Amino acid sequence: MPHPPTKQHELPATEQPFVHHLMELRDRLVKAIIAIAIAAAILFFFPGPGALYDFLAAPLVAHLPKGATLIATSVISPFMVPLKILLMSAFLLALPFVLWQVWAFVAPGLYSHEKKLVLPLVISSTLLFFVGVAFCYYLVFGQVFAFIQSFAPKSITAAPDIEAYLSFVLSMFLAFGLAFEVPIAVVVLARMGIVSVQKLREFRGYFIVIAFVIAAIVTPPDVVSQLSLAIPMCILYEVGIWAAQIFIRHTKAPEEAEESASAS
Repeated sequence: MPHPPTKQHELPATEQPFVHHLMELRDRLVKAIIAIAIAAAILFFFPGPGALYDFLAAPLVAHLPKGATLIATSVISPFMVPLKILLMSAFLLALPFVLWQVWAFVAPGLYSHEKKLVLPLVISSTLLFFVGVAFCYYLVFGQVFAFIQSFAPKSITAAPDIEAYLSFVLSMFLAFGLAFEVPIAVVVLARMGIVSVQKLREFRGYFIVIAFVIAAIVTPPDVVSQLSLAIPMCILYEVGIWAAQIFIRHTKAPEEAEESASAS
């Protein structure tokens, strides 16, 4: 008796959910890319790539000698550098929507107490990164460039290259953005049980030394930028210890809550 024909394109039941997740991931990625493209189109017309670079270069230009400007040593730098800033700004502008797509993809697979754990961390880490970048741009750059120019000999006219300046700015933004994630790292370590809050308090003195070592490595060799990075890291470490106690109390799984109640 001949066997009934089978559908070649029919997937086993165990593979269907996996393919469904891949398709959903693809759709979420497409939506995120479209959001970045829309943000880039908006920024291209207003304020424009050139205006974005002028805004980024404003802290340095304000401390250059009178009449001095940034220079482009490559033929295509006046085109490529503003374009890079445009794409970077578009990504930052669309970042809330991108993170929302990430959250919408992973949230259905989480328990309620896990959602209480992940969502606040995603939101707070994003906000802290933006705060770190803003702190670097509005407070640190002006002090750093003024300090550096005060050491420049009178016989030298400063004319930084735009690509070198962009590289410097991005590295500083990344350093300060990640440094402001210290509370998130402290909370995650404490919540996962890797380190207790008491151990974090005892580690305070060592962290201060580590913060100044990191600041000396990732910032320019001037006292202003090093102190501007190390001191906020130490303050944020204390904030992280305080936040960890509150976070652990409000994100316990039902089993953990019952165990704590029975123990007390």
